[in-house]
Amino acid sequence: MSGDGTRAGGGTAGAARPTSRDVARAAGVSQATVSLVLGGKWPGRVSAATAESVRAAAGELGYRPNLAARSLRTGRTRTALLVVPALTHEYFARVYAGAAAVAAEHGFGVVLYPSPAGVGPARDPFGSAQTAIDGVIASSMAADALGGIGGGGLPLVMLDSEPAPAVGGASAPAAAPDRAAPDRAAPPTVNLAVADGMRQVARHLVALGHRRITHLAADVDSWTFRVRARAVREVLDAVPGARLAEERCALDMGAAREAALRALRGPGGAGGADGRPTALLCDGDLLAAGAYKAARALGLRVPEDVSVSGFDDLVLASALEPELTSVRLPAEEVGAHGMRALLALFEGAPAAPVELPVRLVPRGSTARPPRPPGCPVPPSRDLPPAPG
Repeated sequence: MSGDGTRAGGGTAGAARPTSRDVARAAGVSQATVSLVLGGKWPGRVSAATAESVRAAAGELGYRPNLAARSLRTGRTRTALLVVPALTHEYFARVYAGAAAVAAEHGFGVVLYPSPAGVGPARDPFGSAQTAIDGVIASSMAADALGGIGGGGLPLVMLDSEPAPAVGGASAPAAAPDRAAPDRAAPPTVNLAVADGMRQVARHLVALGHRRITHLAADVDSWTFRVRARAVREVLDAVPGARLAEERCALDMGAAREAALRALRGPGGAGGADGRPTALLCDGDLLAAGAYKAARALGLRVPEDVSVSGFDDLVLASALEPELTSVRLPAEEVGAHGMRALLALFEGAPAAPVELPVRLVPRGSTARPPRPPGCPVPPSRDLPPAPG
């Protein structure tokens, strides 16, 4: 009997385990077709109906490929490494879920690994990554994220990273899965439209009448946060009378509270209603939660005295009172697209850069700014036109 499969959920000792031959017989196809479908190589070779029939037969029989045997035959572990800045952040948990779902459809597994420093090159968690994994999806890091993982000799997909510069009017080609020459081209990227998200927030605040806005900016030197800061400046620079300030802080609720206190107290700690910002535009929902704490510590109400916005639209956004205006990010799609790009690299196929849209979700934390009697809210016609 062939030992190329196992029965899910176990079974009685000595019970026959279903093989790929059993799946082929049940689906009325050849073993080669079963191998193509369950190996994720069927598109263009097998019809979608046949692929579904094979998957259904495998599910009914409880068949699972013997990945260890397959690895010996193909030289692949069918395992991808997902490197993230933190395991405790809801966004990265959702990215992992999206990547793992796509990986499972193709018989791959995903190992989740936090970069010890949060951002920057990751250390090799295996000692010899090239023998343990087939490729890497790295989030929120520089392009040299693989410097400590197998010497950079693995296929790589970057998330939340600056796209490769265009060459001759087109994006640079994706790296081929040639582990001996990983530096031929910059890795493919999967990004969120973070600049557009920040423009949506800034325009929302301006439309409400806010002209004194402080950007509570993450003190992290990475592409995504540089892009966010630039987008906010571009919007407010085009608004007459707008005053943009910036307070930088760590991606931490306590640090955000202290930064918001500095902003709301003003220069010298003596800011009043005429000088303090009327809105705090935050780089993340955790920072916004710190801004809430600062406002309440000073006896200010959200949004009556100061509006607060976030970014990420975590569960926290709906738990805060009032609920937080935030930008919703399709985190699962980020992980799914990252895994698809890595699978393409394994097959030597190009993987074009991806940018996923984001959406502002206005809630109760933003409103018209407070104003002294007789001082009207600036007209929304000052709002610059949306690009495009």
